[in-house]
Amino acid sequence: MSRAKRLNHILRTLQNESPEVEACALISEDSLVIASALPQHMDEMRVAGICATLLNLGTRASVELQRGGVQQVLVRGDEGYVVMMTAARGTMLISLTSKNAKLGLVFLDMHTTIEELKQVL
Repeated sequence: MSRAKRLNHILRTLQNESPEVEACALISEDSLVIASALPQHMDEMRVAGICATLLNLGTRASVELQRGGVQQVLVRGDEGYVVMMTAARGTMLISLTSKNAKLGLVFLDMHTTIEELKQVL
C-alpha cells in the first residue's frame, strides 16, 4: 500500500472509530493537503489555508505571551469544534467535530492517530 493510501486509511479510521469526528485532514504547515477524510463539499485547499493561518496565529500568540510552542488550536463554533494538533515533521492533524463532542475523547483519539501517522511519515 502506498504511503498516501496508508495516511488516508489512518484518517478514515479516526473518522470511523470516533463518531464525534465528522471530518479530518493532515495538512502541512505551509497549507498543503497531505491526506484527508473531508466531505466532498469542502474544498481541501481552502480548509488547509484557513487552518494553516489559524496555526500561525496560535503560534504567534503562544510565543508572544510566553506560553512556549503551540501544541493545539481549538475553535468552538455554534455547530461544533475545529481541533488542530501538531503532528509530525511540519504537519498538523485537523478534526471537525459535532457540537456535543466529548473533547477529552477527541483529544485522546487524535493523539493515538498522530502516533500512527508518525510511523508512516
